[in-house]
Amino acid sequence: MITFLFRAVLYLVSAGLGLIVADLLLPGFQIQWDRWWGFVICILIFAVLQSVLSPFISKLADRYAPVLMGGIGIVSTLVALIVVVLLPIGGLRITDAAGWILGAVIVWIVTALGSVLLPMIFIKRRVAERRSR
Repeated sequence: MITFLFRAVLYLVSAGLGLIVADLLLPGFQIQWDRWWGFVICILIFAVLQSVLSPFISKLADRYAPVLMGGIGIVSTLVALIVVVLLPIGGLRITDAAGWILGAVIVWIVTALGSVLLPMIFIKRRVAERRSR
C-alpha cells in the first residue's frame, strides 16, 4: 500500500512538472496561476485520466491500429489534456495548434522521465540513509 501511494505521489509530481515545463516553453500552453486550485485539480484529473486512458487506448490500438502502438503514451496524454482543458475548472488553457501538439509531447516526455528518474532519486537517498545507520 505504501509503495502504491509513493508511486502515485511521484506520478502526480511528474505530471505537474510536465505541465509546468510545457507552460514555460510554449506560449500557447498557459497555466492560469491566478486559479492555482484549478491547476492542482487539473494535475489530479490529468494523472488519473492518463493512468486510465493509457491501457484503454493501448487495447484499442492493438485491436484496430497496431501501427499506433508506439505512440500510445502521446495519444493518451493528448486525450487527457483535451479533457482537462474542456472541464470548466480553469487552471489550464491551450490556445494554438503548437500548444496542443508540442504540449502533449513535452508533457509526455517529462512525465515519462519523471516516472523513471524520481523513484531513483528517492531510492538512492533511502539507501544512503540506511548505510549511514
